[in-house]
Amino acid sequence: MLKAIKHYIEQSWLLIVSSFAFGLLIAITNAAWQPRIEQNKINKLNNLMNELIPNAKYECIMTDVQVDLGKGKIAKSNVYKATAPDGNSAGFCFGAQGAGFADKIELVIAVDAALEKIKGYSVLSSNETPGFGDRIVGDYFRHQFINAPMTNLSLTKKGDDKIIDNNIVAISGATVSSTAVVNIFNNYLDQMKKKINEKKAE
Repeated sequence: MLKAIKHYIEQSWLLIVSSFAFGLLIAITNAAWQPRIEQNKINKLNNLMNELIPNAKYECIMTDVQVDLGKGKIAKSNVYKATAPDGNSAGFCFGAQGAGFADKIELVIAVDAALEKIKGYSVLSSNETPGFGDRIVGDYFRHQFINAPMTNLSLTKKGDDKIIDNNIVAISGATVSSTAVVNIFNNYLDQMKKKINEKKAE
């Protein structure tokens, strides 16, 4: 009996030490790779902004802007001003996020300089279902947002996706992901419009 207990203790300590060592190794690896991961994300953000508003020079004018997502959840976002080659304002870009079907969806949203129309969006990060929810990156869904009014958007299962207004036609078979994107816009547009106007008034 004592021999069995001693053997159990010896094995338990081995497991504990091994778990600690493995966890420490993971932490060290994450710490080493984190700067590169963050830099890759920044590079991707810059590329996506350049796709949304081409040939513009970007300047971060607001950092860690708080956005109320509802249900006590607060997100933070940076706002970038896009300046055209002629020196005029070409619009603004900002990060936006919300819960998708599988995981968090992160977008980059572009709006015009007058804060009246959406210029489009790109997906910064998403793990939506392949063949269904991941179609939020496709032109069929994304083109409906280009030049749509910067106001509350509605999702509809049927409609003409060629008509650009505040009605967004859902992706067939991916209503949850479609709803998630529309909800992200509705959470961010009014709040960001107010924050940017306050910044412009300074």
